[in-house]
Amino acid sequence: MKKKNHKNLFRAVQTDVPFPLLEKEVLSFWEKGHVFEKSVALRPKEREFTFYDGPPFATGLPHYGHLLQGTIKDIIPRYWTMKGYRVERRFGWDCHGLPVEYELEKELHLTGRQDIEKMGIASFNEACRGIVLRYTKEWEKTVTRMGRWIDFRNDYKTMDPSYMESVWWVFKKLWDEGLIYEGYKSMHICPRCATPLSNFEVSLGYKDVTDLSVVVSFPLRDEKDTFVLAWTTTPWTLPGNVLLAVHPKFVYAKVRYNNHTYILAKEKVKEVFQGKAYKIEGTLHAKDLVGKKYEPLFFIDPGQGKKFEIVTASFVTLKEGTGVVHIAPAFGEEDLNLSQEVGAPFVQHVDREGKFTSLYPEWQGRFALSLHTEIIKALGLRNRVFSTFSVLHSYPHCWRCDTPLLNYAAKSWFVEVTKIKKDLLKQNKKIRWVPKYLRDGRFGNWLEGAKDWAISRDRYWGTPLPVWRCSCGQTVVIGSRKELETLTGKKVHDLHKHFVDELTFPCRSCGKPMKNIGKVLDCWFESGSMPYASFHYPFEHKIRFEKNFPADFIGEAVDQTRGWFYTLHVIAVSLFHTPAFKNVITTGLVLAEDGQKMSKSKKNYPDPLAVFEKYGADILRFYMVNSPVVKGEDLRFSEKALQELVRNLLLPYWNSYAFFVMHANTHGYTVSQKKQGNIHVLDEYILARLKQTTLNVTKMLNSYDLYEATKAFQPFVDDLSRWYVRRSRERFQKGSKDALSTLHTVLTQSAKLFAPFMPFFTENMYQNLTKEYSVHLASWPKIQKVTEKERKLISWMEKVRKVVELGHAVRKEHGVRVRQPLATLFVTGWTVGKVPAKERQELVGILKDELNVKDVSFQPGDSLSTSFDFTITDALQKEGEARELVRKVQDLRKKEGITPGTRIVVYAPSWPKEFELYVKEKTSADFLKVAHEIRIEKI
Repeated sequence: MKKKNHKNLFRAVQTDVPFPLLEKEVLSFWEKGHVFEKSVALRPKEREFTFYDGPPFATGLPHYGHLLQGTIKDIIPRYWTMKGYRVERRFGWDCHGLPVEYELEKELHLTGRQDIEKMGIASFNEACRGIVLRYTKEWEKTVTRMGRWIDFRNDYKTMDPSYMESVWWVFKKLWDEGLIYEGYKSMHICPRCATPLSNFEVSLGYKDVTDLSVVVSFPLRDEKDTFVLAWTTTPWTLPGNVLLAVHPKFVYAKVRYNNHTYILAKEKVKEVFQGKAYKIEGTLHAKDLVGKKYEPLFFIDPGQGKKFEIVTASFVTLKEGTGVVHIAPAFGEEDLNLSQEVGAPFVQHVDREGKFTSLYPEWQGRFALSLHTEIIKALGLRNRVFSTFSVLHSYPHCWRCDTPLLNYAAKSWFVEVTKIKKDLLKQNKKIRWVPKYLRDGRFGNWLEGAKDWAISRDRYWGTPLPVWRCSCGQTVVIGSRKELETLTGKKVHDLHKHFVDELTFPCRSCGKPMKNIGKVLDCWFESGSMPYASFHYPFEHKIRFEKNFPADFIGEAVDQTRGWFYTLHVIAVSLFHTPAFKNVITTGLVLAEDGQKMSKSKKNYPDPLAVFEKYGADILRFYMVNSPVVKGEDLRFSEKALQELVRNLLLPYWNSYAFFVMHANTHGYTVSQKKQGNIHVLDEYILARLKQTTLNVTKMLNSYDLYEATKAFQPFVDDLSRWYVRRSRERFQKGSKDALSTLHTVLTQSAKLFAPFMPFFTENMYQNLTKEYSVHLASWPKIQKVTEKERKLISWMEKVRKVVELGHAVRKEHGVRVRQPLATLFVTGWTVGKVPAKERQELVGILKDELNVKDVSFQPGDSLSTSFDFTITDALQKEGEARELVRKVQDLRKKEGITPGTRIVVYAPSWPKEFELYVKEKTSADFLKVAHEIRIEKI
C-alpha cells in the first residue's frame, strides 16, 4: 500500500550540507532583510543594554585575537537582544598616536622628529589622516563574514572633532578636580619616538634580552687603594653618576684582593669574587660608609650639591649586584627621588632621542645603548672595571616600534592617580570580572601599585592638550570648541595640532599672546574617554548617556587590564566616582598550535578567511569561546580541534534536524498537531534535558561565563542525537506524532540557545522549522524549573546509558555481536525498587532493546556492573540471523538513497522463516524473494 502524498511543510535538508555556502546565503538574507537593524528597532528605546567596543587601529588587518573579541562582543549583544533589550552596536576606530605615526614614518622612510618637522607638521598630520583608515574595507569584510552584527555606517573615530572635543572636556574636568598636574619625573621614553610612555604602556613591551653588565670600582678619596664596588646592567648611565647608595641595614665587607681593598655587601662577596683568591679583612656597617667621598668616573663637573658621595637608600637589594647601587639622577625614578632628597646635582648627558649630548664630545650624537662596550673600555683605561659579564634580564621595549626604552627624567603632564587610589580599589569591587580572580588579582594588584599617569606626548598626530600658556606663566585650560572660539574669535572646525597651534588669544594678565603648549594626549587617554567621546558627551545625548552609564559589558584580552580597562576605570572614577563598566570578559591570547605567537612570516597559523571557507564561521566562533581562552588562559589554535567539533557537535545536531524534516514530511506532520496519549519516557527525558540545558546556559550567560555556557551544548547534542533520536528511530518511522512534536520542540528551542554562539546554521534551521522571520528576532526561551520528577528521570536515564555502555563492553569482550539476542542481562549495583512501575518498565524496555536481551535481572551490589547469560539457543540464533539481514538491508537502503518508509522488495539467499514477518516490518518490505546475494528494489 502506497503512502499518501503530502505537500512538504518543511524545506528538504541535506545531511552533507556545505556550511560555508549556507552561511553566505544567510549573510545575504541578513543584508537584504536588514535583520540586524530590525533586531535593534524592534526593542524598546527605554530598555537599553550598553556595551563598549574597544576601537582597533585600521592600519593593520584583523587577526584571530580580533576574531575572538568580535565573537564575544557578538554573542553577548545577541543574547540580551533575545532577552528583550535594545542593543545598539557601533564600530569604532583608533586613529591617533604612535602606531599611526610609526606606520607612516616607515612608509615615508622618515627616521625621527627632525625628518617630520622638516616635512612639516601639517603635511605629516594630513598624511597620517590619509592612512589611518587604510584597511577599513578589509575589517568590515572579515567582521561581517564572521557573523558579527555591528554598525559600520554610524561608526565613531577618535580623530572626529566631536570625539576630540569630548576628550578636551574630560581633561578639563580632571583639571578642575585637581587631578591634572605638570611634573618633572623619571619615566621610560622611547628614543626612536622621542616621547615618554605611561607605566602601563611600558608593561606591554618587556622582553628577555642579553646585555653586557659591569662591576665598577669607585676609589675612596681618603683611603688609599680602597674601592667601593657597584654593579649595573646599563653602562650608558655611568657617565651620569653622582652618588653611590648602600642599604642602611646591610653589613658590608672589606675584601683584600690583588693588593687592593674592595667594599661590597658581605652576602655578595662569594658571588662577586667567585674564582678569585681573596680574603675578608673585616666588616662595616652602612653608617660607617655614609658620607665617604669617592673619585668620579669621568672628569665633568655636575654642578652644586652633594656629589660623589655615599648615601643610604632602602631600595638597595641583595637579589643581584654588590649591595651598592650607582645613582644617576636623570635615569631612574628611585635615583631621581633620592638625589632630590639629599640635594644632589642633576646630570643629563643623553637627550630624548637616546643620543649623547655635548657633555661628552667623544660620544656626542651617538645612541646610548650602542656605547656599552666603548664606555666600559674607557673605564678600563682608568682601572675602574672590576669585572664584566653578560646577563639575561627582562628589559622594556616600545610596545609599537620595538625600540629599547630609556629610563629618563623629563617633564610631562600627569593624572594624579595616586590621589584617587582608594576610590579606584573601592569601585573595582563593584565590577564582575570573568575570570573572577582578575578583580583582586592582576587588576587589583595593578591598582594597588598604580602610579601617576603620564598623559602628554611630544608628538604630532593626536588630540592636543587643551592647555594655553603665556610667557608670563599664566595657564588656561579649555574644555570645548565654543570656549576656544569665544577666546580666539575664530571658527574652530578641526582640533588637530597643526590647526590648534595657530590659535592664540590675549593673556588676561599681561596681554601677550597665549599659545597652545604643543603637546598631544596619550592615545590611551582617548581610549579611556571613549564612553563619553563616542556619544559627544556632554554636548549631545546627555540624558541618554547618563541613564545608561556605566556600561553593562565590555571585553578584551588580559593585557588590557593594564591598558584600556585601566584607563576606562581611572577616568570614570575620577569623573563620576563609579566604574566605567559593570561586567567584563577578559580573555587570554590566541597562539599558534606550537605555542608561539602567530606570525605571518613564519606562516604558523591558517588564514582566518581560509578557515571560514573550509569550515564556516559558526564552528570557529564556537571553538574559541568553548576553550580556556575565555577563562583568561592562552589558546593554541588547532585546526584538528575544529574538525572534531564539526564531527562531534555540528553534524550530529544538523543530522537530527535533517532526520526530523525527512520524517515530518514523510508523515505529513504539522506543528499544530497535538500529542497523543501518555508521554513516552524518552520524550519526557529529552524535554527535561532541554529544560535543564536552557536553565544552565541562561544562568551562565547572565554571569558572562561563556566557557561554562558552551560546555552544556555538546552533552545535550549527544543526548539528543546519539540517544533520543537513535532510540526513537522506530517511533519516527511509524510517524509517531508525540515523537515528532517532541523533536520539533527540542530543535526550535535549542536553536534559540545556540543562536548567539552559532548564528548562521541556527538561522537556517529555525526559519525552516517555524516559518518565522529570524531566530535572532525571537525571544529567549522561557526558564522553567526542573521538577524533582524530571531530575530523577535524568538521573535514571544516565544510569541506563551507563549500563548500556558497560553491557556493550562486555559483549565486545566476549566476541558476541549486539545483533545476536541473549536471554538475560544481569545488572549489579542499581536498586530499581524506587523507580515507579511505568518508568521502570520503559527503562527496562530500553535496556532490552539496546542490549538485545529478553530479560533484565537487577542484583544488589556496591558498584555498577553488567554480565550476560551467553547461552545461545536455536531460537536466539535464528533471531540473530534475522536481525543481521535487517541491518544489511537498511545499509543498502541508505547506500542507494531509498528513503525510510518507501516500500521495497528484498532479495536474499535465505532467512529464518519464523522471522519473515519481522524482517518485512523492520525493512518496509512487501516481499522477500530468494536470490544469490542480498539486494533490494523499490516497488
